[in-house]
Amino acid sequence: MEPSRADRLGRLRAVLTNQAVSMLLILILMWFLLSLLSPYFFTVGNLSEITLQTAVIGIIAAGETLVILSGGIDLSVGSVFACSGIAGGLIFQATGNLWLTLAITVLTGAALGSFNGLFISWLRVPPFIATLGMLGMARGLALILSRGIPIFGLSKEYLWIGQGKIFDLIPVPTLILLAVFALVFFIARYTRFGRFTYAVGSNAEAAKLSGINLRWVILGTYALSGAFCGVGAMIEAARLATVQPAGGNGYELLAIGAVVIGGTSLFGGEGNVIATLIGALIETTIRNGLNLLGVNAFWQYVVNGAVIIVAVAVDQWRRRL
Repeated sequence: MEPSRADRLGRLRAVLTNQAVSMLLILILMWFLLSLLSPYFFTVGNLSEITLQTAVIGIIAAGETLVILSGGIDLSVGSVFACSGIAGGLIFQATGNLWLTLAITVLTGAALGSFNGLFISWLRVPPFIATLGMLGMARGLALILSRGIPIFGLSKEYLWIGQGKIFDLIPVPTLILLAVFALVFFIARYTRFGRFTYAVGSNAEAAKLSGINLRWVILGTYALSGAFCGVGAMIEAARLATVQPAGGNGYELLAIGAVVIGGTSLFGGEGNVIATLIGALIETTIRNGLNLLGVNAFWQYVVNGAVIIVAVAVDQWRRRL
């Protein structure tokens, strides 16, 4: 039986109001316009550079998505990023062991994230205050451990993580980015932990009465957020061939911006991790396009802030409809 015109319109409306689809259409439109404004935009080299620039922020935003879905927020991701990178860099200087370095980098991030979770779930500190405090503590630890001096001398094997290409075409950071989002999508969609995360963000009291252990869910989301900061730190260190104690400054705003642009509710319980990836690509596309068009770098901050406000306003309008 042929679907009626009303059914077809209903399905079309459902597709267009899907946040991931609407964000993807906006991204495609942006790429089309920028390709008209600059002949250098729609080239293999530039599109590859966009994915490279998206990798670090996108990976951090993946972890931030889980935190915001649970009803929290993580302002410390930039500092956790720097501290985990420094911890790994010091281990590499001491041992030269690449696998140990990578493990310590990720585990340091997970440990710092876990402390956020402990402050929030056990000590009942509000997420904003707990992660704001960790922002200062993790940055201070990064500076203390490194004495404020960048770490150099990374091996070629380490640098391959940030600079290598598969088949001389696909950047390794892009593959890591896709792998992280595939993992987070699987966790959020197909695991009990993912369902519990949505439930806690939607209504924490109802989730608690249903038998969900709020403390462990919150701890898990912040630990994963910290671990992904470590993964991002590993990639950026390999890309730049150095570990900077001042690295990651402002990354928390970019990560939260990608999540918000992707349509995840700041009140928790509603969101799509794939839309977060598209949100990160939109942020990077804006910066890349403005650079190609010769726009002053200071104006990029203004444009990024305006895009976040507009994205939230449009999302609120869409929800009201």
